[in-house]
Amino acid sequence: MATLPTTERVSGEDGPQPSAKLETTLANGTLVRVEVMGPSDSEAIATRALAAASLEVARGGVAPRPSEPPSSYAGIVGAAAPMRDLCRLLQRIRGSNATILITGENGTGKELVARALHDQSTRTGKRFVATNCSAFNDNLLESELFGHRRGAFTGAIADKPGLFEVADHGTFFLDEVGDMSPALQVKLLRVLQEGIFLPVGATEQRKVDVRIIAATNRDLASMVARGTFREDLFYRLNVVSLHVPPLRDRIDDIPLLVQHFLDRLSKRDGRTKTLTQRTLARLMEHAWPGNVRELENEIERLWVLSGDDALISDDILSPSISRRTAGGPAVQPKTAPAPSLPTPKSLPEAVAALERRMIVEGLRRAKGNKTRAAEELGISRRNLIRKVQAYGLEGSSGRGPRHPNRDEP
Repeated sequence: MATLPTTERVSGEDGPQPSAKLETTLANGTLVRVEVMGPSDSEAIATRALAAASLEVARGGVAPRPSEPPSSYAGIVGAAAPMRDLCRLLQRIRGSNATILITGENGTGKELVARALHDQSTRTGKRFVATNCSAFNDNLLESELFGHRRGAFTGAIADKPGLFEVADHGTFFLDEVGDMSPALQVKLLRVLQEGIFLPVGATEQRKVDVRIIAATNRDLASMVARGTFREDLFYRLNVVSLHVPPLRDRIDDIPLLVQHFLDRLSKRDGRTKTLTQRTLARLMEHAWPGNVRELENEIERLWVLSGDDALISDDILSPSISRRTAGGPAVQPKTAPAPSLPTPKSLPEAVAALERRMIVEGLRRAKGNKTRAAEELGISRRNLIRKVQAYGLEGSSGRGPRHPNRDEP
């Protein structure tokens, strides 16, 4: 069991005296103290009693009290100023059928916001359909979005409806829309403008009534300036823009989010647990590059590893969190220097050498993630893959070779 015990043994001539006293502070700031009188095994009894008392306190619903009351909109948890602003904006556009563009880093909860928009709209009784545009190559994504007819390509043995057709009269959430190729951007623009599309291999157009909510972790305005994203599509998507802040900008929400995830696990497993104050403090010191998704995964990991203990201590935190010293910077992994290149003899060789070096360094900084590296380098992921193959750079991130079309999360 994880506690922060202080034990003292007292004896006296005037009768039984406390022979063991244990105490701990829960994540919500509640001090729980147990004193046991007399028995020789008082410390063991006190340990069991402290666990039981802490469990009862947690079950009693004592929750952290933020400096500002939490704002909640359709399941979105937050009390920090950026989240209150987001929830106020969501309240103002509820019931609207406008196209929405949601921006934010991976793991911040963009799909949760999209579902909240759907649930509070006039389409709430219809389907909510979601897809990730970076999960498919061009041909597969076109078939996924617009469907295909039998015989349209090898393996098309039957007609298949696209997701636009499936989402008819409902909401279609297009995640990572910034990774869509220029050819598919044109087809998406036509759906937004006219509500029509042509399935792969078909001769007759289909018409749908679909509300589009798009999301991206990329800067579409910069992509428009570089010519990698259509300007007309950007303005069609960006009717209303919502930004979901990263967790590092809403650190005060961590106690609320932790309690939210613990409550969900409690319902699932039929038991109650809580964090020690030290564990919560360590969580609030972490940088959370994976945002709320990383925090949720960490809480479930702690829940599992704590076993039968009602209190979750900091000694089972993930190494990436444990390595961080209080108030200090997170430990950064060391990276090898970029390989030296021979001096180029011509302008084309110099351009190629610079491009190769930038790709190597970009992949190393992104730890091999081609999507992030491509965003940093200002090119499409597909173009980056082609250049990696052309320069023979597979495995340049230090993790060994990869399949050229496979990316890490």
